[in-house]
Amino acid sequence: MRPTQEQTEAVGAVAAGGPLKVKAYAGAGKTTFLRMASEARPRARGLYLAFNKDIAQEAQRKFPANTRCRTVHSLAFGSTSQEITRKLNYPVEPAHSMAMRYGLGPLKLPTTIGKTVELTTGKLGRMVMDGVARFCSSAQAEPQAWHIPVDPLIDEELAEALREELLPHVQTLWRESIDPRGVAAVSHATYVKLWQLSRPRIPADFILFDEAQDADGLMLSVLRGQSSQVVYVGDPYQQIYEWRGAVNAMDHIRAPMKGLTESFRFGNAIAKLASRMLCLMDEDVPVRGQAALPSRVIRHAAPGEIRPNAILCRKNTTLLATVAEGLQRGDRVAARTKKEELVAFIDGAERLRAGQRTHYPAALSLFENWRDVQEYAESFAGRDLQPLVKLIDEQGPAYLRQLLAAIAPEEQADYVVSTVHRAKGLEWPTVTLADDFRFRREDDGRETLAADEKRLLYVALTRAQHTLDISRIDHSLQAVFRDASV
Repeated sequence: MRPTQEQTEAVGAVAAGGPLKVKAYAGAGKTTFLRMASEARPRARGLYLAFNKDIAQEAQRKFPANTRCRTVHSLAFGSTSQEITRKLNYPVEPAHSMAMRYGLGPLKLPTTIGKTVELTTGKLGRMVMDGVARFCSSAQAEPQAWHIPVDPLIDEELAEALREELLPHVQTLWRESIDPRGVAAVSHATYVKLWQLSRPRIPADFILFDEAQDADGLMLSVLRGQSSQVVYVGDPYQQIYEWRGAVNAMDHIRAPMKGLTESFRFGNAIAKLASRMLCLMDEDVPVRGQAALPSRVIRHAAPGEIRPNAILCRKNTTLLATVAEGLQRGDRVAARTKKEELVAFIDGAERLRAGQRTHYPAALSLFENWRDVQEYAESFAGRDLQPLVKLIDEQGPAYLRQLLAAIAPEEQADYVVSTVHRAKGLEWPTVTLADDFRFRREDDGRETLAADEKRLLYVALTRAQHTLDISRIDHSLQAVFRDASV
């Protein structure tokens, strides 16, 4: 492909040396640019860093010989003592067992919805383990109280006191994890954190850091410590992993910036809608589509009128409800999701329906019985759970397990249902958006979207190549555009 003017300018900036940020919109030829950047420095040692092993392996087949293609985990693993990495094979201590060993007992705390909930021993243990996990993705040298996640239903003042109480146990678990003689198992995040704490020097003259918007504090601290040239490439408007510790390097790195704004994925109609979303996020540089690519945005459609290749949902609960609807029609449906998360929800629901408490999954751990879940699902705060709660009430857990077993492989399916998070980086000819995106109405009557919801919706609508069906959310989306004057 003949390089665009934007690609040529960005490659020239790489060849000139020094740190660089490249803001690459959806489908804007990012991989082509990265390969050309490596070719622009043929005598230098290059390193392309990806988050995913498959992406790194695919890149290695495309990049020139002067550039290694690796993941952060592979670099860290190779630099970590086998005394630590062998602990990956140790059995993981159950959360309730670890909590009992630390002397943590159940607690009862009031919530913001007027109910008192019991934090079981297992739940407290899980919070300690999650605190270590969040510390491992941060830039801090020691665990901090704010690393410990507390359910937002718990009053913030009580949550802060709980974090302070649990912090010494988080610190103890971290010490046990990195003790070669200790019996505590480690995760892959553990050795990456140890690698970061060692202040590593990466042997490369230039580093191409892909999907930089998804970087966490840990990776930023590693890259800031390098003497080599670092090129950060990503789209700040596709940053949708805040819950995983991502901090959006595109906003935090001070470096000259170039842009790749011409998308090769879709035509002008979809590009125009994507640009309105960018404007909603205070971005005044639009994404440009390809005039030669036919594209359309469907704002009104009768049921069954559009035959999508993919239906994109915000939440797993909507995904399962959508799969159920398709299977009931006789469709062959694939699903891009972690089945184990849905199975865990079904298992937890079954325990609550039987009058038993459950500590997993987290979405159900604070409820004493199924009736509390039903009431919460009817509230504004709990509306994300409503589709799945309704399915369980109407069809039962056994039916949902049958659904999961009936999901087809993608290559054999009529269409795929996916969460937006699992669809990131992918594209389909025709995409339909589900109606579970979280619009909200302000006190003054304006329709709005939270910042993270704007980015999620932007990612969703830029997955389509030719036809984008937004008929299920068009009314709310147009109200947001109107109220924001974009």
